[in-house]
Amino acid sequence: MVNELEFEKPLSELQKKIAELKEFTKNSDVDLSDEIEKLETRLKKLEADIYENMQPWDRVQIARHPNRPTTLDYIPYLFSDFIELHGDRFFGDDEAIVGGIAKYKGLPVTIIGQQRGKDTKENIRRNFGMPHPEGYRKALRLMKQADKFNRPIISFIDTKGAFPGKAAEERGISESIARNLFEMAGLKVPVICIVIGEGASGGALGIGVGNHIHVIENSWFSVIAPESAATILWKDSSQAKRAADIMKITAPDLKKLGVIEEVISEVKGGAHKDVATQAESIDRVLEKSLKELVGLSAEELIEQRYNKYRVIGEFTELKDIAEISKS
Repeated sequence: MVNELEFEKPLSELQKKIAELKEFTKNSDVDLSDEIEKLETRLKKLEADIYENMQPWDRVQIARHPNRPTTLDYIPYLFSDFIELHGDRFFGDDEAIVGGIAKYKGLPVTIIGQQRGKDTKENIRRNFGMPHPEGYRKALRLMKQADKFNRPIISFIDTKGAFPGKAAEERGISESIARNLFEMAGLKVPVICIVIGEGASGGALGIGVGNHIHVIENSWFSVIAPESAATILWKDSSQAKRAADIMKITAPDLKKLGVIEEVISEVKGGAHKDVATQAESIDRVLEKSLKELVGLSAEELIEQRYNKYRVIGEFTELKDIAEISKS
């Protein structure tokens, strides 16, 4: 199986056996239909056991799958008349963030999303989905335009983080993200954020201050990546799996914590298995969100957004950091 994940190997081995038996049956007079049927039943049970009992690290791996659908993959399924707009009017165009205007079931909307590549050449062109400052400034330009023309904003989050290189620092990556956080808090139109892959650090937050935040079931959203957290806690990035287990970064955990509004159900085995079906799941949640938010006044939208972030988290008695590190 191409690009199979570690925990999927038992499935691919069983699928291979079934394929071999079917091929053998075609070219011989031996009837193996009973054996094939038993193996297919076993395969269904194994799929249910694996995909319905995934650990946080398994979900992180699916979110990072090289074939996972991107912003530009979902747009044709969800919107019509999409026109991509480019540039930040200060420095240049950052292809790690795409954006433009479109219609959602007849309603004019502004779309902004992080975009990684599908192969090495495209990943280099899009900087592996890690935006530079001009990417966030382009996003802000489009959000301001949406605010002016009263268009709801829909953002798709999928990044390992903002680009940490020297050029990004020289052009003010921290300032560009901070300004987006400030400006998004005061937008007078509905803002709906959907995490479709990885939602890491300030890179995700730079387009992620919304009235509603939704996360696809096997995506994750956190202030830090598991590898970076492991490096801080245990001085060892190879402990990323351990960090993912305790960080509560998966969609079900985020829903329990009240960080997000909805967990968007995902195609069994990952969104890359069936993009059209996955887009339908996103569509149902997106339509529900827009119905709830479009009728609110500008003041109500700002107040709702403020209250959403105001109540996230609660003060509890913290363990000693040494205890956390040992857990």
